[in-house]
Amino acid sequence: MSKKPNKSGSAPHVNIGISDDNRAKIAGELSKVLADSYTLYLMTHNFHWNVTGPLFNTLHVMFMEQYTEEWTALDDIAERIRALGFPAPGAYSIYARLSSIKEEEGVPSAEEMIKQLVAGQEAVTRTARGIFPLLDKVSDEPTADLLTQRMQVHEKTAWMLRSLLENQ
Repeated sequence: MSKKPNKSGSAPHVNIGISDDNRAKIAGELSKVLADSYTLYLMTHNFHWNVTGPLFNTLHVMFMEQYTEEWTALDDIAERIRALGFPAPGAYSIYARLSSIKEEEGVPSAEEMIKQLVAGQEAVTRTARGIFPLLDKVSDEPTADLLTQRMQVHEKTAWMLRSLLENQ
């Protein structure tokens, strides 16, 4: 990731006790979390629009709650990248390259939607968890705190979605 020069032509200096190199690594890894999170947001919103079947109302409302929460989280992740001194990615092509979540192009059954969302929630959790060795090494508690909160949300949401699949 490169810094965009300010008006004087030099990059703004960030001195928060983490080296430029480590901040760049963290920002790069957070960009993957952002890409996974955005892909999950889009998938959840798509499923909200297109779910059908006996659980329509339950899933329609549940998916709306989930994508609304995910939308807010996107801003928190992007703002942490900016606080580290780097631009947050904001293009579909970048997200497609960085995300570990495969996009759904069709309209699966409600049960398949739930399975894909469980997999998506778990993918974001794994991506976030993978950054902790670096965060611990450089004492980046703010990023660790953000990711801990995100992992709690994703793990709980995955559990709730999995519960809908029991006895099926």
